[in-house]
Amino acid sequence: MADQHYPIYAAIDLGSNSFHMLIVRSVEGSVQTIGKIKRKVRLAAGLQDNGELDQAAMARGWDCLSLFAERLQDIPAKNVRIVGTAALRLAQNADVFLDKAEEILNHRIDVISGEEEARLIYVGVAHTSGTSVTKLVIDIGGASTEMVCGERFTPIVVNSLNMGCVTYKKRFFENDQITLRNFEMATAAAQSQMSGKLQPYMAFGWQACLGASGTPQAIQEVLIAQGDNEMITLDKLLKLRDACIDCGHIDKLNIIGLAHERRPVFVSGLAILIAIFQALNISYMVVAGGALREGIIYGMIPCLQQQDIRQRTLTSFIQRYRLDKEQAFRVRDIALSLFDQLHVHWALEQHDSRAILEAASVLHEVGLTVDFKFAARHAAYILSNTAIPGFSLAQRKLLIAIVKNYREDIDMAEVNSQTMTSPILAGQLTRLLRLAVLLTMRRKDEVLPKVKLCSTGLNDLNLTFEANWLAVHPLMDSELQQEQEYQQKVGWHFTFS
Repeated sequence: MADQHYPIYAAIDLGSNSFHMLIVRSVEGSVQTIGKIKRKVRLAAGLQDNGELDQAAMARGWDCLSLFAERLQDIPAKNVRIVGTAALRLAQNADVFLDKAEEILNHRIDVISGEEEARLIYVGVAHTSGTSVTKLVIDIGGASTEMVCGERFTPIVVNSLNMGCVTYKKRFFENDQITLRNFEMATAAAQSQMSGKLQPYMAFGWQACLGASGTPQAIQEVLIAQGDNEMITLDKLLKLRDACIDCGHIDKLNIIGLAHERRPVFVSGLAILIAIFQALNISYMVVAGGALREGIIYGMIPCLQQQDIRQRTLTSFIQRYRLDKEQAFRVRDIALSLFDQLHVHWALEQHDSRAILEAASVLHEVGLTVDFKFAARHAAYILSNTAIPGFSLAQRKLLIAIVKNYREDIDMAEVNSQTMTSPILAGQLTRLLRLAVLLTMRRKDEVLPKVKLCSTGLNDLNLTFEANWLAVHPLMDSELQQEQEYQQKVGWHFTFS
């Protein structure tokens, strides 16, 4: 039986392309993933012209659920939810599949509406991706595509469209030939599906566009493997389309970074995403941290609903690694004060940089749980190998680079490795954290100095103390001289007085 102190929950998503099972523990105000199982069932590929699922597709599904059933045995029934999506909504003989599936799992399966699926996807994204207040979320499934605009945790403009990477593969790329005409036909069909539904999205607007699940994830993996950043743009999608056309056949897709199992439905998903970008005039998309399964999970854990995901993440780290909370917040407050003094001159308000600096300030001492001497290196390792909900891939990479350089020698290779965010921004945030750590080194509020920070250029910093303050604090003066040397080594100009 599951530990009653840390209850276990399971969400199963019987998708049109893949079946997924997510198992989590609710620990100290956060969700800890303890199991994931995914199988490519391609249920929608079994939809015949008469609207029924063929026997082979149903058998693939039942075989998969036999694997899932074993993991469900030790989880309380009230902590399990299983949903079916588009393929089971469409199948005329869905009851045949469901009767046997429920017998295998010993649990009820809810075939949810497209609108409910879209709402759950949005909730899953909102609880795992700490982006801007208003969001556009796109999820291209096997037989349907969900498009949702919302604010914070509330979905507002909701649609589920009858188009997916499995059904469009069967409809437009059935012979596995990849041609410009096939792409154009698929894109035109997707645009037709969206016709008449676009105005509410354009009127609502959004500050961030997030892609959930398979197709955006696969595209992001390709971009990163090819040395690009994680931002998905229309220009990049069209270049990927041309590269696919050059391959000519799905079996010959030799796109660097494309997983073999994703090949069969990559081009059809890409065509749908191109249509969405064009129809909604999307400037860029980043990949979300969660989707339908996460939405189901958060719906079952009331104490985690409607919480700020980034603050929840930081609180979880503080508790898990027994961080000095007072010092973490002390460094945070000083770092953000320095940020506010320079954010206009340095144009720091980009890529949620203030939130990233806040997180780096709170988490920078996580490496002390391993060792003091190499604490920064240990911190970077821990953060690189631990989920950090609320931050995108590029944001997480920037956070880790800052933390790795919070003291002593500066690793410019780490700073310069930023892709979505510029090395200049990475360097600037690193310098702010380093100064905040120095200024709070006595770990007491009553001895914090009052300082002013200014800059005459992107590379210059001057820190000014109250008159005679440094004269009576020789250790701080000495530490700042050492910091001056560290920064000069990498070409940064830093003065203090």
